[in-house]
Amino acid sequence: MVERYARLTIVGFVIIALTLVLIPVQLVTTWLKLPVRRAVPMWWHRVMRFFLRVEVRVEGEAMPTRPLLLIANHQNWLDIVVLGSVMPLCFIAKSEVRGWPGFGWLARLQRTVFVARDRRSATGASVGEIAERMTQGDVMVLFAEGTTSDGNRILPFRSSLIGAAQQAERTGHVDVAGVQIVTVNYAKIRGGAAGRAGRKALAWYGDLDLMPHILSVLMMGPMVAYVRFGQARRMDPTTDRKALTRNCYEEMQTCFADMAAGKV
Repeated sequence: MVERYARLTIVGFVIIALTLVLIPVQLVTTWLKLPVRRAVPMWWHRVMRFFLRVEVRVEGEAMPTRPLLLIANHQNWLDIVVLGSVMPLCFIAKSEVRGWPGFGWLARLQRTVFVARDRRSATGASVGEIAERMTQGDVMVLFAEGTTSDGNRILPFRSSLIGAAQQAERTGHVDVAGVQIVTVNYAKIRGGAAGRAGRKALAWYGDLDLMPHILSVLMMGPMVAYVRFGQARRMDPTTDRKALTRNCYEEMQTCFADMAAGKV
């Protein structure tokens, strides 16, 4: 127990120290619009992944063309670290995250786009902002479920923000925009299969308080997360957005079920 608390102290110190070092770097590179601004958060996530003892195994790859919207499943705050460590990414988050102590500031440094999902007019403006960022070369990640699951299922997707890929095509003067699913599954904890109970223990959902959940995850021990890129899709002005959303949802359901069954 003493060893675990000592490790928590070390991890906390590393997070604070690294963040303080990279804040001015990210602020300057973002202000100057330097390409490295996309990579700085990835470095942060890779260091965090190391100290959190999360091994990430990637299957497939993101399509190389831009604009690109990645549609991901969402189980907990650790998804951000896992996905953010794979490649330079920007996330789409609900507007409440902006006001979270500490985490809101980190999200802004990640160049997150915040969306007020409960207001249709604000959602429309967010689609425009996401589309603009995509045409500038940012790979955007959308948690299409709209909330976190219990770690053992994929919740129905919301199609409204997926339209950003279609708008990126219209506003960016490009022929098509890319849409691709990326599925995260936590397969192993402390060397053994996570199973339904392990995945549920890792998930942050419902009324669970954030800080106690963070501490419990940090004390779980080493884990392995699989990240699988799915089929690359093209979206143009003639694409049926709702049909594409259904196809992506069905693909992710199958992919997640296979990964949970050990087919990785």
